[in-house]
Amino acid sequence: MRSRKLYLRQKTANENADRPFGELNITPLIDVLLVLLVMLMLSIPAVTHKVPVDLPTGGTGTEARTINKLFLNSAGTAIWNDIPMDSDRLRSRLEIMARNPAKPQLHFESDARARYERFDQLVAMIKRAGVEEVGFVGNEQFAQWDASR
Repeated sequence: MRSRKLYLRQKTANENADRPFGELNITPLIDVLLVLLVMLMLSIPAVTHKVPVDLPTGGTGTEARTINKLFLNSAGTAIWNDIPMDSDRLRSRLEIMARNPAKPQLHFESDARARYERFDQLVAMIKRAGVEEVGFVGNEQFAQWDASR
């Protein structure tokens, strides 16, 4: 009797193996679709993200702009267009410059040995005066750090 049960079980297992497989395994398909969906969701914001940048409009290049130069020497003295200035006179010059409708540029340069505290004070003074066109020149001297200075 025992051998017959074993024979029947083997026979039914063999019969199932001979039938065509009618079900489709869709698990790998779902995995691939989820990966594609995540990739799409991550790539769309990068394409639509915009950063507003105010670029200068191309002028003809013939207009001459006034350039004021401010230099901070190693002693902490502010020099405006080759004239040493105290803080009050410099503040009034900066305010006059900010109100000028021609919008002159300010080129600010600092000696490498000047104290940062004084440099920071002058930058704050320029900002409070409302000067918008500021350029920092002479920064190539700071490209290499020298602790002996």
